[in-house]
Amino acid sequence: MKTFLVCALEPSANLHLKEILKIYQKEYGKFELCGIFDELLCKEFGLQTKPLYSSHEFSAMGFVEIVPLIFKAKRAIKELTKLILQSESLSEKPPLNLEQNTAQTLNLQNLNSKNKASQVLNPQSLNLDNKTSQTLKKNSPQIQKIDAVLCIDSPAFNIPLAKALKKENSTTKRIYYILPQVWAWKKGRIPIIESHFDILASILPFDEKFFSKSTYVGHPLLDEIKDFKDKNERDLILSKKEEQKIIAFLPGSRKSEIKRLMPIFRELSQNFKGEKILCVPPFNLSKLEIYDKLEGFKIESDTPKVLKKADFAFICSGTATLEAAIVGTPFILAYKAKKIDIFIARLFVKLKHIGLANIFCDFAGKDELNPEFLQEQVSAKNLFEAYLKYDYKAFFAKLDFLKEYLKFGSAKNLAKILNEI
Repeated sequence: MKTFLVCALEPSANLHLKEILKIYQKEYGKFELCGIFDELLCKEFGLQTKPLYSSHEFSAMGFVEIVPLIFKAKRAIKELTKLILQSESLSEKPPLNLEQNTAQTLNLQNLNSKNKASQVLNPQSLNLDNKTSQTLKKNSPQIQKIDAVLCIDSPAFNIPLAKALKKENSTTKRIYYILPQVWAWKKGRIPIIESHFDILASILPFDEKFFSKSTYVGHPLLDEIKDFKDKNERDLILSKKEEQKIIAFLPGSRKSEIKRLMPIFRELSQNFKGEKILCVPPFNLSKLEIYDKLEGFKIESDTPKVLKKADFAFICSGTATLEAAIVGTPFILAYKAKKIDIFIARLFVKLKHIGLANIFCDFAGKDELNPEFLQEQVSAKNLFEAYLKYDYKAFFAKLDFLKEYLKFGSAKNLAKILNEI
């Protein structure tokens, strides 16, 4: 049975990881995970291990909100690096408890003889800070030697981790899945990424224009979305009266996104007489207070199902915009961030659009798929006017192009890569 150290910090990364693990379990059998991921995966896949850190501990949006997490990230990188090094030192030895594993690694330099081993493995003898000790006590599973490191997205964390591992001459294979958007900014990261990772698994067909060693494995959303609107359903949207239409509102997953968009979406919703669905990520269902007033909304949490049911959607920028395009739900993108974040982004990011579906169209030389409203443009009045003028037929005409462009899902290919390492 193989063990993988996983770094999945984002909600979307955990959704993609879940699909990979389903395929791996079905085709190759049991596995174990350690690292950073959603703890819900432990129960779903019957894992003996718990994440060293929950992915929810690293949820942030924009340049400013990331700052408070820097120290936690540095601590996590240090702990993960030492865990990998200890794994490599295990060789044919029996598996150790994770607390002992990391404790032993933290004291590798003090291991001058076998006589010191008992002292090293005694928690009382360790000079650990409180947070590290608490983390180790909380997550102390039995692990085998780690077979590979799987980094998903989150370049601000995963690139420094890869650097730390290379600096320590780690020999464990490192896979980068969902590569940084170097086509948007920071092209200087390309040689760094290529020299610090063994396998670059790309989910965008045009990544190969920038990375010389990347392999297109397919897009994960084509694994996760099982149900699409067919021609009859598209025609039905065109024939529906306004009061019959189901409108979905997706204000994002992070608290900051929700706080900025919900007042506007709430006001906008007053223009619609039919069913209005507020799509809430599963991990926010217990924190509905961040959405404030919810009168008039039906709360649902399965994004693909919501989009399949909806006749139209208003969506915060993110993965959900591409989900809507793949499902076939007409939508408008609305995005608001802190002014300083937008100022910094505009200095470095040189793109015509911010929505993934529109970016794909740009690279393919196609017209935009959906309207985008940013910052001060995001108002209930502007969004409703755009809805009234929406060109449904033009939207539907581009959907087949997107599916053909992306071709296939990536879970099966990633599972195969992990199994062959």
